[in-house]
Amino acid sequence: MKCGLCLPHCPTYQETRNEADSPRGRIALMQGLAGHAVDWSPRLRDHLEGCLGCRSCERVCPATVPYGELIDAGRALLRQRDAGASWLTRALSPWLVSRRRRRIARGLLQLYRYSGLQSFLGALGAPRWPGVGRWLSLVPRADRPIPVASHAAARRGRRVQLFRGCVGDIADTATLHTIHDLLERCGFTVDEPEAQTCCGALHQHAGEPRAAASLCRANIAAFQGDDTVLYAASGCGATLREYGLIEGSDDARRFAARVHDPHRFLVEHWPEHVALRPLAARVAVHLPCTQRNVTGGGDAIMQLLGKIPQLTCEALDAQHGCCGAAGTYFLSQPEMADRLLEHKLDALAASRPDYLVSSNIGCTLHIAAGLRRRGLNVPVLHPLALLARQWPSDT
Repeated sequence: MKCGLCLPHCPTYQETRNEADSPRGRIALMQGLAGHAVDWSPRLRDHLEGCLGCRSCERVCPATVPYGELIDAGRALLRQRDAGASWLTRALSPWLVSRRRRRIARGLLQLYRYSGLQSFLGALGAPRWPGVGRWLSLVPRADRPIPVASHAAARRGRRVQLFRGCVGDIADTATLHTIHDLLERCGFTVDEPEAQTCCGALHQHAGEPRAAASLCRANIAAFQGDDTVLYAASGCGATLREYGLIEGSDDARRFAARVHDPHRFLVEHWPEHVALRPLAARVAVHLPCTQRNVTGGGDAIMQLLGKIPQLTCEALDAQHGCCGAAGTYFLSQPEMADRLLEHKLDALAASRPDYLVSSNIGCTLHIAAGLRRRGLNVPVLHPLALLARQWPSDT
């Protein structure tokens, strides 16, 4: 099925107008590569690697073509013809998979942020320097967990398990602590299995399915029992929910069935006695591609934010296009990632909201970096972190 109805929804095709950068063009290239009708070449690799994996095409496809599975399989075939894993996967994987190395990376990040070096370079305008400035802008600023109702003891009942994610465990521990605390205030006992590891998204989307399946098995073993599994980042959630496809066992399918979007979960289990404190502010809501096209729950984000009196919420852009983060895409494909990000930054510059919320760590890092480079002061938060800020102190 190559009708082309997905073309208006493909971010890269909209930028290049090149058929080889569209879903049906990439499917044709993968078919040619698999059938030996097309030889491997750097140009072919660039077209396949240039896909964001946003799966907007999949959401609008009348024939329900499983494009996400196809592009993962195509990249696996590409790796076989292209001498193994990509340089980025080889560089990042040891730091994201290993708990010990994540602690080291977290320590180095905290040293950079709290030593004053980040503030000093920021005062010099480093995020806007050519070349190195882009990479410096990607380093998140120091933040602290938001205390949720510090005057009251949490009422703990039903147990849930929280998936931390590898990037969040390094770069956004404040949000993880806040979500943990918020769930406890809503009446849940929160367990964070120590043995959990990377969800496997990096490897799966880079054409390394065996490594991804190995990480699936490690997480399935870590999350024992039948408790609900919640996640902080929608990118992790999208992968966790597809463990049945990635790993293929009955255990993987049972685990995937336990994974739930945290926003929907809280809408369904919101404590009736809690009335959030008002906030007279405008919030722009960025829905990550994984939230829109895979996990769902975007409506639940709006419902939760609607519980904050006087808060005005609006979509960041009507088309909900990809911001360009796309996992590690904003690192491996910086030119296209930044072209896509410009649309989001233009919308933010025009509307000037008081806050921007996004439910995925990659999107948060990418958009916040773009805001720094533009000199726009718009705080970027997880939706649940904004919710936590407004929790009543006497509840």
